[in-house]
Amino acid sequence: PYESPVPYLYSYCYLWIHPMEKNIKQQKSTCLRVVLFGPESTGKTTMAKALAEFYETTWVPEFARDYLQKKWDKDKSICTLKDLLVIAEGQMISENKALDKANKILFCDTNVLVTQAWSETHFDGYCDIQLKQLSETFEYDHYFLTGIDVPWKNDDLRDRPEERDLMFRHFEHLLKQKKVSYSYLIGSHETRLKSAIKDINCLLYTSPSPRDS
Repeated sequence: PYESPVPYLYSYCYLWIHPMEKNIKQQKSTCLRVVLFGPESTGKTTMAKALAEFYETTWVPEFARDYLQKKWDKDKSICTLKDLLVIAEGQMISENKALDKANKILFCDTNVLVTQAWSETHFDGYCDIQLKQLSETFEYDHYFLTGIDVPWKNDDLRDRPEERDLMFRHFEHLLKQKKVSYSYLIGSHETRLKSAIKDINCLLYTSPSPRDS
């Protein structure tokens, strides 16, 4: 059985903590929120774009990618614990803005739970308490867990191609731990898209959003 990393390196706790803006909250909406969730290089962005096009709605790009790419381009700096709360905040701001143009459903190419997973797998099990609180507070209607059965594509930011299975199992563990609605996306792009559309149609037509009330 899979065991999640144990947060034993408490030396991280004394590090500088990003002062989260108190007014950063998840905007209320009757739109369904669907998250593309999974390790790096598993087709999340491709699927978010395809689903948004199919349902004629908007999708939320990954804030961390542009943010961290700028750090790397400047002086080859990599992601630190300081960055994670900045990323979580930036991602939610982007999500709230995208809701203004969403049509019944909003596709999120990552969310704060992805940031939590990244922290736990890259900092020996440690995750800032603020990140965990945000992941418990923000609500989503469904997660698509993207499989690692697609080729790894290297770039400046991706790492640990040899640990894809371990990463996938940690992402899966978090979904089971949170007891949220999720399903797997595996196979070719076409197979994944058909599977996702089937699940989303069930959400749209048989399961009204819990935020309707």
